[in-house]
Amino acid sequence: MTLSSILVWIVLGLIAGLLAKLVVPGRDPGGIIVTIVIGIVGAVIGGFIGGFLGLGAVGGLNLGSIVLSVIGAIILVLVLRAIRR
Repeated sequence: MTLSSILVWIVLGLIAGLLAKLVVPGRDPGGIIVTIVIGIVGAVIGGFIGGFLGLGAVGGLNLGSIVLSVIGAIILVLVLRAIRR
């Protein structure tokens, strides 16, 4: 993995995490690092779902990858909130 691909995953994670937290408002602990981690894990989840449904995978900073990542991050936020209750 190159430095540029790591930076792309971090930026994608930040975008996806922020959008997921905007779509699913509520009190969530953590700052920007937690948001980035939620976005990155959401991208992995979204890529798995996209591959399973034949929509493609997450690969770079493009609209399809961002949409799949946000969907995955939303799912992750909802699951984390359900577990925390």
